Amino acid sequence: MRQLTASRAEKLQGMPIGELSRLTGVNIETIRYYEKIKMLQAPPRTVGGHRVYGPKETRTLAFIRRGRELGFTLDEIRALLDLGGPEKASCAEVRKIAKHHLEDIRAKINDLVKLERLLGKTIAQCSGKKVPDCLCWIFSMFNVSGRPAHSAPSDEYPPSDRFQSSCRPDSRARC
Repeated sequence: MRQLTASRAEKLQGMPIGELSRLTGVNIETIRYYEKIKMLQAPPRTVGGHRVYGPKETRTLAFIRRGRELGFTLDEIRALLDLGGPEKASCAEVRKIAKHHLEDIRAKINDLVKLERLLGKTIAQCSGKKVPDCLCWIFSMFNVSGRPAHSAPSDEYPPSDRFQSSCRPDSRARC
């Protein structure tokens, strides 16, 4: 079967859900879910009850998929879709959504930098011989303290006494 391009899709009267799935790379069940939660408008149906999709649904679904790939939540994508395009969107609304997403990205980057440091220190600390020499430090990479996710992982090394009591170099017990 020939590849279905966007220009070819526009020439079609409508395409079935399987074709839309192949074109956009979105699972059929996910397409139905997006319809159910009203992220994607329900398409017209044939006399036999089959959904038929056109270029508008293709663009919307591609937008949703790309937004998810970039880390936007469904609520954030919905808010962007609800803005309705450049002629309807206010800069203030777009700015608010973008600013919130930027803050989340910066927090994730901060967490990744801390994790990178901690992993480097852990690798340097591990002798490769006894499990307790390095296993205890691994726990410090995860948010086990109940702190908000943006403050984890701690780059505290070695970790405070959270694991120290059961993690002694002379101990063979797992921490």
